[in-house]
Amino acid sequence: MFGPFRLTNPLSGGLLWKVPWRLSRHQKYRQRERLRHVDTIVSTLDTALRRMGQSMKKVERWKMEMPTEQEMLPKDKYTVFDRKVKRYRKGIHKVPKWTRVSQRLNPPGF
Repeated sequence: MFGPFRLTNPLSGGLLWKVPWRLSRHQKYRQRERLRHVDTIVSTLDTALRRMGQSMKKVERWKMEMPTEQEMLPKDKYTVFDRKVKRYRKGIHKVPKWTRVSQRLNPPGF
């Protein structure tokens, strides 16, 4: 409709919360910083426990299974596996709570 009584985008069925299909460079920077921050926490915990002569199974398992930020490919830093998407990858920013959940491992070959 035209004129003074035209519909607004949300009222006409438009999507109110628009998510861009690619990460901005600032989002990528913050994602790398989050990965590095987790790596430093794990290494600090490991060194502190080793100094006390103790160890935790969960910390040891994390170190064995999860790659560090430097070891990860850019594809793994910014995208995750999704079997419903055409090329089996989607941007990490489309995952719910993507800033709080660790998504470092993907199926081999994808």
